[in-house]
Amino acid sequence: MSVIILGLMLLSLTIWLGLLCFWGQFWRTDQQLEVTQTQLESLPVICAVVPARNEAELLPITLRSLLLQDYPGSFNVFLVDDRSTDRTANFAEGVAHAVGKPQQLHIISGESLPPGWSGKLWAVEQGIKSASKFAPDYFLLTDADIEHDPGHLRRLVAKAVQEDLDLVSVMVRLRCESFWEKLLIPAFVFFFQKLYPFRWVNNPNNPTAAAAGGSILIAREALERIGGIQVIRQALIDDCALAMAVKNIGRQSNSSFSPAPPASPGRIWLGLSSLTRSLRPYDSLATIWDMVARTAYTQLNYSPLLLLGTLVGMPLIYLAPPICMILGAVWSNWAIALTGLLGWLLMTFAYYPTIRFYKCSVWFVLSLPAIAFLYTLMTLDSALRHWQGRGGAWKGRVYPSSDNF
Repeated sequence: MSVIILGLMLLSLTIWLGLLCFWGQFWRTDQQLEVTQTQLESLPVICAVVPARNEAELLPITLRSLLLQDYPGSFNVFLVDDRSTDRTANFAEGVAHAVGKPQQLHIISGESLPPGWSGKLWAVEQGIKSASKFAPDYFLLTDADIEHDPGHLRRLVAKAVQEDLDLVSVMVRLRCESFWEKLLIPAFVFFFQKLYPFRWVNNPNNPTAAAAGGSILIAREALERIGGIQVIRQALIDDCALAMAVKNIGRQSNSSFSPAPPASPGRIWLGLSSLTRSLRPYDSLATIWDMVARTAYTQLNYSPLLLLGTLVGMPLIYLAPPICMILGAVWSNWAIALTGLLGWLLMTFAYYPTIRFYKCSVWFVLSLPAIAFLYTLMTLDSALRHWQGRGGAWKGRVYPSSDNF
């Protein structure tokens, strides 16, 4: 038994060494928008599209922050009222008048959801269609729960223009105030970065693609090149699906037999923001659980094999080190104890930058094994919901599982 346990611990330790050394430095938090130089020689035309469904409570803060961006160029906001029942449109209009920007806000009454579309993407499609009349150079796709730093748009545009990027996206700072948010939200970002290492995403020669839906600046030409929002119209993880479509369009062209010269792969960038933040509260275990379970099985492409690998791999990587450290100490088997301790230390080292970024107590860094166990249960629950026909539920809608892009 001791030999088997020691073998498992050596495997876990090897995996952690591989992750830290060869997995895109996913654990680092140095890919941040705020380090961008913001000198702009040209001022592209920008149109923001904000899908809003029952967001009246947050709009006085979030919409205000968007309208008060310090971007010196042409900037208009298109808010799509997605059939809200809480007077979202009225609140939005009131905010625009309160900040003296009524001419910059365009409110669109959302049409009925057609078959084959997710609610958010149908709202975005309507907003883009209306905004296209302004012939924008870039669309800013953002959520109604995002409070934007005054210089956020200026930095996004500078990043896109200076580095000739088709898409710039930022994972905004998620709310991290309650106990459950401090325990689980930094880990959500950590696991996302492990799934999509930002350095790989930002490398045009690497096929890894991802974006964060709270803040996406996309060039109009790039959006037209992929065929518009309709190409991802059913995607539950729409931000990553959009990034994948943009980055891989050149690779898809290379595989065709068209006589036209192949397009180069789209250039995208994904980073963190320490200033722009989400106000969406996740102040209980249930709310975070539902948020993760909504799309966790989608991330696994609805594959039972990948689910099985997750159910086996997560305990091996995250739970085995502390458990084996304790068992080794109890059994006075110091080889097992020390190997387990080393694995836990590597895990702690990897998680610490995220904990520091979110300004949480350093003690939370030791809780990653327990957190991983909870996320494993959430993933299993996500699969169960999918099999029961309850997957993808959001704001009163349940979407079929057809996230194949």
